[in-house]
Amino acid sequence: MGLDPGLRRLALGTLLAAYPGPIPPDWAVDLLAEGLAGHTLFGTNIHDPAQVAATTAALRAGRPDVIVAVDEEGGDVTRLAHATGSPYPGNAALGAVDDVTLTRQVYAAIGAELAAPGITVDLAPTVDVNTADENPVIGTRSFGADPARVAAHSAAAVAGLQSAGVAACAKHFPGHGATVADSHHELPTVDVPPAVLRERDLPPFAAVVDAGVRAIMTAHIRVPALTGEGPATFSRAVLVDLLRGEYGFTGTVITDALEMKGAALAAGGTGPAAVRALAAGADLLCIGAKVDATLVEHVVEEIVGGIEDGRLDRARVEEAAGRAAELATWRGAGSVPTATPDGLGYAAALRAVRVEGDLTGLTTPLVVQVHATSTIAEGRVPWGLGPHLAGAQEVRAVAGETTPEELRARAGDRPVVLVGRHLHRLPGARELVEGLAAVHPVTVVEMGWPGDWRPAGARAFVTTYGASHANGRAAAQVLGLTG
Repeated sequence: MGLDPGLRRLALGTLLAAYPGPIPPDWAVDLLAEGLAGHTLFGTNIHDPAQVAATTAALRAGRPDVIVAVDEEGGDVTRLAHATGSPYPGNAALGAVDDVTLTRQVYAAIGAELAAPGITVDLAPTVDVNTADENPVIGTRSFGADPARVAAHSAAAVAGLQSAGVAACAKHFPGHGATVADSHHELPTVDVPPAVLRERDLPPFAAVVDAGVRAIMTAHIRVPALTGEGPATFSRAVLVDLLRGEYGFTGTVITDALEMKGAALAAGGTGPAAVRALAAGADLLCIGAKVDATLVEHVVEEIVGGIEDGRLDRARVEEAAGRAAELATWRGAGSVPTATPDGLGYAAALRAVRVEGDLTGLTTPLVVQVHATSTIAEGRVPWGLGPHLAGAQEVRAVAGETTPEELRARAGDRPVVLVGRHLHRLPGARELVEGLAAVHPVTVVEMGWPGDWRPAGARAFVTTYGASHANGRAAAQVLGLTG
């Protein structure tokens, strides 16, 4: 016997799916006609603006009010510019500049680029306060380590995005900035009392609620004092008592991807995770990036089964689907995007660059880019100074495998500009940099979260607060390497 059609449609209305490739497959469109709330687009779905516009038109043929979501944070997390790197600096750079008007302008520009081809929800901004230098998943996605500064820029980012008619989704509630683990791979723990969260992690969320943010994303993190053994995504104390009761949020609660280990392992799979998230107060369930029709149907069956066996109250699922539908129909009535100033992102990135030390004598240096892996959130996006160099040679090095002696031999009488991301926590990087700096002129360009470490012996330390295309151009310009 098949599923009850009404319950199946209700369950579909709480789901945000995804599909492979640049053209929506038939099942992805058919499920929209049957009630699926929408899809998230990833880099594999995006080639160019015209293709994205054709994609959203195809999806609207299935459901006119489809939610088309994307992770477009600017900076290190970009889907529109995944092939080249973003023309906008990310949050850490904007926080370093500390001009809330600029932050609003940058996010308004991003919103305009999303709205033009028909994207309706941006799973941004990241409003986590990055208080842990070793944080492997937030870092430059954060506006900084100061709650008040992060709060001000978070509100400005939301205002900018939504001025373009694109709904903002602030993330990751109740705050992922103090973690030293990646919830894509495990369940991180933030073992602090709620009073610490209220002082350190929650001010940006209060600010975006006041700014009218349309959606907030849950974090797959464990805060024992609030969530017990499970993640915040499964906690009514977090999603209902804290977010809605204490902070007054009335919009749509979206889960982080339920395929992530921080949720799936805690629940015993994506389907059971969906049931637990809905029961806890989530409204729109992001299934993940690797989705097919079979997985969607599995999750639907779990939700319908949860309603039928009493794990889920039908009224709770109806409330969730209603909030998802409200998000689908919101278009920022009355908002008119302003024209984006030419070169806005590059000018902003240039304002963010910080130089400690002496940059003289860098004529035709050897540029060494130290290999760094990318997180799942970032994906493989090009970074570095390479596209912006005029006349300087660039080579690649792997910390822990390349020796200072090898680089010194490659450089000869040229100074070295060593470019890295998160060098302070990259195994072997400190030894490579300081070993070379002890015997050769070295300038370090840090394109990740900088931390407190400054390499002994380096002539200069340049911080970009991000590795976007804009950040790379800004660094090359400051170094005098752009010709």
